[in-house]
Amino acid sequence: MIGISDIEAAARLIAGHVVRTPTVESPGLSALLGVPVTAKLEVLQRTGSFKARGATAKLLSLSDADRAAGVVAVSGGNHAISVAVMAEALGVKATVVMAKSAPARAVEIAEAAGATVRLTDTMDEAFALMSRLQSEGLTMVHPFDDPVVVAGQGTVGLELADDAASAEITDVLVSIGGGALISGVAAALRARRPGVRIWGVETVGAQAMSEALAAGGPKPVQLSSIVSTLSAPSVSRITYDHVTDLVSDVLVVTDAEAVQGTLDLANHAKVWAEPAAGCLVPAARRVIERVGGEARLGLVLCGGNATTADVMTWAERFNLR
Repeated sequence: MIGISDIEAAARLIAGHVVRTPTVESPGLSALLGVPVTAKLEVLQRTGSFKARGATAKLLSLSDADRAAGVVAVSGGNHAISVAVMAEALGVKATVVMAKSAPARAVEIAEAAGATVRLTDTMDEAFALMSRLQSEGLTMVHPFDDPVVVAGQGTVGLELADDAASAEITDVLVSIGGGALISGVAAALRARRPGVRIWGVETVGAQAMSEALAAGGPKPVQLSSIVSTLSAPSVSRITYDHVTDLVSDVLVVTDAEAVQGTLDLANHAKVWAEPAAGCLVPAARRVIERVGGEARLGLVLCGGNATTADVMTWAERFNLR
């Protein structure tokens, strides 16, 4: 299990390389949901998502030999962007593997940062290719099956606990793909704000954690969600263990609800986010139903790398406004 000392060490390691993103009260979301809401704006993070934290922590922890070998990463989009951009900044050659379903913008940004991009038909094939490239000598920067990456993502929770102390948050909602973000955030909050409940959120067709919880351990899942940045083919043992021990429950919303949440964030919070963050809005309503109207919510808005064209296309598909 990742401890608070691991997360504090990661915070010192990545300081100066990533942004300490704002933690702000949101009058718009508070009015929309009917309870006080505080938002952690990882949409303003370097590379547009929290992924820069874990990627930077891992890259900085590598030996000279591992850095010289070059790194390889697999991603639904945001981890690829972060590894590519941060590797370029640190002088490390990167290869990133993505499924063809990944956002075109993610491919463009990774290539512009000098990374070699490899595309596969499915996420299962992407993970398999990453493993093969690792066996051929590249150093793996795994998106979630790595304690250093989990500790790096946990710095989100460390900042939230410190910066929102006066908000008296009772419940924090965090999106789940492979589970590194919620694992790190939950570890940080349990140490700094032990009374806070943590809730995970997934989308239908990207339910690796909820299916793992039902099965009693990580298992392969079938992916069909439009939310590629949450579409891990399975969670890892480390993230499963953290969620099992530290998270109140994992909620699952539809793709349409996630896209509507993205529109709600734009219209009410004045924040541009991707559906991986938009899914928190409908889930927040379910949390309020379960814990009551005295809840004070914290939403970790994990990323904002969806294009306006993508969001409008999804909104038209689901007939949303």
